[in-house]
Amino acid sequence: MGKFTDAKPVKIEELAERMMRIMNEYVDLADEGMKKAVKKTANSVKKEISVKAPKRSGYYANSWTVKVVNPKIHKISATVYSKSAMQLSHLLEDGHDYVSPEGERTENAARSHQHIKPARVNGEKLLVELIKKELSS
Repeated sequence: MGKFTDAKPVKIEELAERMMRIMNEYVDLADEGMKKAVKKTANSVKKEISVKAPKRSGYYANSWTVKVVNPKIHKISATVYSKSAMQLSHLLEDGHDYVSPEGERTENAARSHQHIKPARVNGEKLLVELIKKELSS
């Protein structure tokens, strides 16, 4: 964020108006910084998931994308998701049992491959760091 531009002496009658203008400028700069931090964090989480995802053909790892939701004034959120393998994400992340065609259950047949949760935890830390950086500069 930049410096506040309005640094002229002010008459006491104009003080409240000047303070409101400065506060509004700060809010706008903070809002812009927060949106930038959310977008950067979402892209970082997507990249980390793609890198750590199990790979056979690469289809699953390449299916991850970011969707920015509600980029309104003072509000933004981003969703990182698999475009075409949402159910597979759950099964790979948590592992699952297998039931054979004969009805026999094999427990923990597919072991879990944690790749989403670590990326989310790292993303939470990154978001806090980026927000602090944006608000302090």
